[in-house]
Amino acid sequence: MATRLIRAHGIAALATLAGALLFGIVASIELLLPDFAGNHAWLSWGRLRYDHTQGILFGWLGNAFLACLYHCVPILTRRPVTSDRLGQWLFALWNFAVVVPGWALVLAGFSQPLEWAEFPIVIDGFVVLCLLLAAIQFLPGFFREGVESLYVSSWYILGGLVFTLFAYPMGNFIPELVPGAQGAAFSGLWIHDAVGLFVTPLVLAIIYFVIPSASGRPIYSHFLSMLGFWLLFFLYPLNGTHHYVFSVIPMDAQIGAITASALLGLDVILVVTNLLLSLRGAGWFAQDLPLRFIATSVVMYLIVSIQGSLQAQMSINRAVHFSDWVIGHSHLAMLGFATFAVAGGLAHAWQRIPGARYNPQAMEQAYWMLLAGVALMVTDLTSAGIVEAQLWQSSAPWLDSIRAAKPYWTLRSISAIPIVAGFILYAVGLTTGRRNEPAA
Repeated sequence: MATRLIRAHGIAALATLAGALLFGIVASIELLLPDFAGNHAWLSWGRLRYDHTQGILFGWLGNAFLACLYHCVPILTRRPVTSDRLGQWLFALWNFAVVVPGWALVLAGFSQPLEWAEFPIVIDGFVVLCLLLAAIQFLPGFFREGVESLYVSSWYILGGLVFTLFAYPMGNFIPELVPGAQGAAFSGLWIHDAVGLFVTPLVLAIIYFVIPSASGRPIYSHFLSMLGFWLLFFLYPLNGTHHYVFSVIPMDAQIGAITASALLGLDVILVVTNLLLSLRGAGWFAQDLPLRFIATSVVMYLIVSIQGSLQAQMSINRAVHFSDWVIGHSHLAMLGFATFAVAGGLAHAWQRIPGARYNPQAMEQAYWMLLAGVALMVTDLTSAGIVEAQLWQSSAPWLDSIRAAKPYWTLRSISAIPIVAGFILYAVGLTTGRRNEPAA
């Protein structure tokens, strides 16, 4: 049954990814051609953008996370997950009570004006229910093992699921109840907790699992891996307020967030060093394609984290905030670091499903297309942000920055071509080719 749930969530991940990419591409074209989709409110830029970001978070990454957990949790705990029936309910609720209805309601104009919290409150209730069911499904086996014997992936799974179960209501319900700057502060915490304490822990759990499994070599240092874990969960909750630098939020909170952001950069250097040392012997481009996706994700993690620590500093924040630099940063995080890790993790699990098809040639092509597309998009948006920042600081008319950004926006839309092609090839890689050997 676990293999069927891996397949189900894997297929759902690719299907919802297709929808999220479509929303994002149309939204990017609307920046260049505002009347591209006509004067239909449900196809307006704001609604499509909301569906794009939530589709990536819950549709693509959420389903891929669950697929990977069904593979690695029984191995880590040496026990099956709690219940097959619970898995069916979790799959149905995640996709047909959260993602699809969430998309529909946002397109219809029902949403919250909160970053990473755009789904309406009724959908938020189902998200919390799904997070609770996921905790019940995956966590009991870890508690039976005893904390002294837990591998670092186990810790990241525990931390990610438990923390998100509490952080999600904080960022999605409280801002609707608490007005003004206080509500914004809670929203700011969730903006980064969604990435840093939901996405990042589960991504790192996958990375720490796949590296020794695919390479046959142990992690370089268990001590460094655990130090990185505790620093992440200690520092990241303090980090989110850096989205509100120069706002009415108390300066002490802003300084605390900036300091935490700088320290997180040091933590990431520690984690990445441990992971790169663990990859020794795999070569610059690992022959095992899932491992190559994982290794690339590790490098992107270093880049995006150092970039984030820098842009949290007041001098840089003053220049690039609200620019396309930030958009490039978020794409590097979600479409680069997180996506390459889950793509590697899902392919790694897929290779081990008895009877499943796997096409290494298509996967190889997918890797290079995705790498080219993400690199082009992130470089383009980062460059656009620098140009916009310079114009804003020169006191040039705001429309000048719009005119200057349009060529970059055009290239951003073009960069979607290799990205879409890469994901199509990735889907081909999981649905064609030779079948895996049946289980012994």
